[in-house]
Amino acid sequence: MAYAKVIFEHPVTKETREAPVGFSWTTLFLGLFVPIYRGDWKWAIIMFLAGSFTLGISWIVFPFIYNKLYIKELVKKGYQAKEVLDSNIEIIENKIGFKLPRIT
Repeated sequence: MAYAKVIFEHPVTKETREAPVGFSWTTLFLGLFVPIYRGDWKWAIIMFLAGSFTLGISWIVFPFIYNKLYIKELVKKGYQAKEVLDSNIEIIENKIGFKLPRIT
């Protein structure tokens, strides 16, 4: 289970998204249904194609990396960190390897 969650908010639309940090058990058990549920169509397609070409071996890799990829996509779309649950932002930034933009 992910060990922390970050609540992101888009500064213009005020839409919020919740992003777990760490290993994704849901991706392990539900596969590409996770990005479909989150509306992350780019990674749903990539996961489908990778699973097809690797005969399912990629399903073992994606649970380790998908939550980080999802956070990167949110940041790329302009979302900013609003709140961190179950941890602090510095630990999360060290875990994912980059600084999160924050709502000021």
